[in-house]
Amino acid sequence: MSAVLVTGGTRGIGLACARLLAGQGRAVIAAARRAPEERLPDGVRFIPCDVADPASVRALFGAAGPIGAAVLAAGVAGGDPPQPDEEHWRRIMASNLDGAWRCAEAAAAVLPDGQGRIVLLASVLGLRAVPDQVAYSAAKHGVIGLMKGLALRLAPRGITVNALCPGWVETDMARARWRELGMDAEAAAAGTPTRRITEAEEVAAMAAYLLSPAARNVTGQAIGIDGGASL
Repeated sequence: MSAVLVTGGTRGIGLACARLLAGQGRAVIAAARRAPEERLPDGVRFIPCDVADPASVRALFGAAGPIGAAVLAAGVAGGDPPQPDEEHWRRIMASNLDGAWRCAEAAAAVLPDGQGRIVLLASVLGLRAVPDQVAYSAAKHGVIGLMKGLALRLAPRGITVNALCPGWVETDMARARWRELGMDAEAAAAGTPTRRITEAEEVAAMAAYLLSPAARNVTGQAIGIDGGASL
């Protein structure tokens, strides 16, 4: 079975995906800007990559070898500065949208017809918006548009493309955002209809389903995993 490429695979949701897939016996390539802070599970190979850098993405796909699926979880977050700032906008777009497009197109070029899978990590903020994260919301809305277009384009090849839209997930990225907002996990849960935040492993489980034969006719979907926050 060909390997699964997971970008952002050494932390947070990406790491949860890498762990779950490796536990299912899949060979996994975890790509990220930073080396893992802890030992990766058996069956997971690390390749450094900055998805915002075209040369780095080309090097990743050159080193990865054959892949059968891609889970594109790399990205950055952060609230908007008080005044519009082009550097902030470009930083958010470079990883979250440009990087997702770059990796998805590179994956599409090498995935096998009839069974290839692409799962993009969007966000609940790709389904709605908040006033202090305009750049992030725009990028994640863009990821959903990217997913839909690729799903249509790749359907004749039997390759599915879907997006996951989690709400609050307790990761390093979320904790940094909570500090910006002066809140914590308990406050985040209180603002969610189910009164709980999503675990990274729950997002990983949905990604694993979308990679499975059971999901071979599921494509073009933006799937909320947000405790009802998108409502």
